[in-house]
Amino acid sequence: MRLFKFFRPAPRTGDRWFALILGMTIALSALTITPAPAAADGTTPPNLQFQSFPATAANPQLLALRSPELPGDTGSFVTAAVDRVGPAVVRIDTERTVSRNLDPLMEDPFFRRFLGEDLRSLTPRQERLRGQGSGFIIDKSGIVLTNAHVVDKADRVTVTLNDGRTFPGEVQGTDEVTDLAVVKINTKEVNLPVATLGDSDAVKVGDWAIAVGNPLGFDNTVTLGIISTLKRSSAAVGIPDKRLDFIQTDAAINPGNSGGPLLNSRGEVIGINTAIRADAMGIGFAIPIAKAKAIYAQLAKGEQVSHPFLGIQMIALTPEMARENNSDPNAPLIVPEVKGVLVMRVVPNTPAEEAGIRKGDVIVQIEGEGVTQPEQLQNLVENSQIGQILKLKVRRGAQTKDIAVQTAQLRDF
Repeated sequence: MRLFKFFRPAPRTGDRWFALILGMTIALSALTITPAPAAADGTTPPNLQFQSFPATAANPQLLALRSPELPGDTGSFVTAAVDRVGPAVVRIDTERTVSRNLDPLMEDPFFRRFLGEDLRSLTPRQERLRGQGSGFIIDKSGIVLTNAHVVDKADRVTVTLNDGRTFPGEVQGTDEVTDLAVVKINTKEVNLPVATLGDSDAVKVGDWAIAVGNPLGFDNTVTLGIISTLKRSSAAVGIPDKRLDFIQTDAAINPGNSGGPLLNSRGEVIGINTAIRADAMGIGFAIPIAKAKAIYAQLAKGEQVSHPFLGIQMIALTPEMARENNSDPNAPLIVPEVKGVLVMRVVPNTPAEEAGIRKGDVIVQIEGEGVTQPEQLQNLVENSQIGQILKLKVRRGAQTKDIAVQTAQLRDF
């Protein structure tokens, strides 16, 4: 037992060793000795430079609480764009009266004999139909752009601004072919916000697209997407009665968005939201703002917009398509094996019928310019004048014919 007593430390010696080791550990972990840079004469100065490091890493939770040290929220380009145009976007509420006629059976003498006087009390029933869409102010005088179908046959139009102010609206003009309309609101010299119109011709596929409007009755809704395609023809979209090359976007456009603006990343209006296809899985279409710029002044004056037409239904034709058709013994007609625009139908009592154009003709030139696509031919006709005589070169069987057609106004037919 006395042997073990030999190794027993002196009183408080253990405490001293523990304190010494702890102090060295703290000193080594807190300080790093770095030699100072050499002097200009190449000698090393006698003093040493001490550089301290934090003993532990910074706590991210503590840093998050120090808000003054963090950068402020600068928003996004979407926020800036909406702030710029949002106040000029309006909601358009419409009402119109429709009459529901009696059942046709009530006109039958058999039923009239049995109903007698009771039939006289059955008058056509009137109903008030309400609709809703969007629009945007383009002039401080109160000019609002929207879709023609938003205000179609409306008896009453009410325009509600982003800030809640409400004004009665008057439809100045509509154009069903381009689905554009101008509504005028009586501002009574009230200062109005105005949307900035951009350049739709400068838009490229892949650019940002911001749709603003009132879909499904939810005011001031914003959706974001990109421009997915340009110059998508109305025929390809499934709207053959229009004459437009749409901007296609995947920004969500829902019922009620119609007439609202489609913006670029700078907050400029590049299109007017108009068309939705239920089977398109989120694809929407907008009228290029360039089209609206070209005709809105006419609509604001109540003038009719000119739309020259010929009166034919047509498809693109290639030699390969023609050979495939001609090799079919059940083909309804034999077509020339050339590249051009094939006439599928001539509408009765139209300029095309009067000029002698027939089903199966292939239009290869118009005014000396070769045509291979229906959209190309339609644009050339659209850019002509009402009553202008257009010279067409047509292939009919093995013959080539020159046919002159005088255009007419589309609304007249």
